Amino acid sequence: MSNVFHIGCLHLGHSKCAEFRGFPSSEEHDENLIERWNSVVNKRAKVFIHGDISMENSRHYHLLDRLLGDKHVILGNHDRPQDVAKLLEHVDRVSGPIKYNGFWLTHIPVHPSEFEYRGLIGNIHAHIHDRKLDVNDQYFNVDAQEVNYFPMPFKTIEEFFKLKQTSKCQ
Repeated sequence: MSNVFHIGCLHLGHSKCAEFRGFPSSEEHDENLIERWNSVVNKRAKVFIHGDISMENSRHYHLLDRLLGDKHVILGNHDRPQDVAKLLEHVDRVSGPIKYNGFWLTHIPVHPSEFEYRGLIGNIHAHIHDRKLDVNDQYFNVDAQEVNYFPMPFKTIEEFFKLKQTSKCQ
């Protein structure tokens, strides 16, 4: 598990998103993301991408080839069903929400009742472009902007949840 990472909302090739995130162009945004990704991920790592690869088109999927690791995309609201076949040319797996080591892995945060009902610790998600909007300790937002464009190690996320559980017990 030390070689498992999470990130979402890459929004490759999306000029308005790049501008919102403080980049002068989508090209600079994408190059920054690729450089940071590859500085922490090696070719044997597993990376869960929590949706929104681009903005409802497949023109920039080729950039995924430059990202290291085994890439598993959890589809987001801006990932179109008609583009999945093209996406699979550049990543290893595509799915909807999945359970992984006690967590829901999703694009959009799920309702808190899902945790108790399914016996899960929490929800690792993206979609919300502002971590301050996560109002519950059962959520961890891996939106690219919120993790400073570095895929977040799963170990770090686990530690976050352990600290939250420990502080509740005291």
